[in-house]
Amino acid sequence: MKIAVTGKGGVGKTTFSATLARLYADEGRNVLAADVDPDANLGLALGFSEEELAEIVPISRMRKLVEERTGATPDNQFYKLNPRVDDIPEKYGRVCNGVRLLVLGTVETGGGGCVCPEHVMLKRIISNLVLRREDVVILDMEAGLEHLGRGTTEGVDCFVVVIEPGARSVQTYRNVKRLAEDLGVAQVRVVANKVRDEEDEAFIRERIPEEDLLGFVHYNTEIIDADRKGCSPYDFSESATDEIRKIKETIDSTIA
Repeated sequence: MKIAVTGKGGVGKTTFSATLARLYADEGRNVLAADVDPDANLGLALGFSEEELAEIVPISRMRKLVEERTGATPDNQFYKLNPRVDDIPEKYGRVCNGVRLLVLGTVETGGGGCVCPEHVMLKRIISNLVLRREDVVILDMEAGLEHLGRGTTEGVDCFVVVIEPGARSVQTYRNVKRLAEDLGVAQVRVVANKVRDEEDEAFIRERIPEEDLLGFVHYNTEIIDADRKGCSPYDFSESATDEIRKIKETIDSTIA
């Protein structure tokens, strides 16, 4: 199972990604969670401490590693398009609560000159993760659709778009579905988060095709409390975890 979790900023992608990863780890599965967001906080949601995360440098910022694997240096702009990356998860990943976290980050283009080698590294790593047959791989993507334009997520089994009950979130789902077709990803599913009541549920059902809707995660102050304390929502909110567990069962039965 290889899943890319995407959506607008602030909709709850990281909460969903981390809880889903923990649920698969509970089953004894090999789970690799990749944080591909420049505002990397998947580690906190998995249960890492702030001190542990402070020691992790995103792969995209490891200049020496990028130069070593691609051959690109300030004096040499010719570089490999297929650098070796198969050892990256084990070498640079950290494990907590049965989940191996790999912080990839993104490439900051503003004033950074040529960023092609970094893009090559990230794309190769993600492509390699998709080929890890024995692993469940969950990609917590950056907000927006830029990663779809770069094609870094082609090859995944499914895009899960986390949305809120609002027109802008629904529009994001429609854009992801359109762009996913260009990447050859046939399955684009939706998790509706921060759902308050039956009116919100009706809003979602009217706009998302039934076959694409994985389920609802209702508005929950325990999730807010977990974030305030820097804790994993999995350990803080039994009700939210149960709702995501039901969504996971739907994923297992319809996508796998």
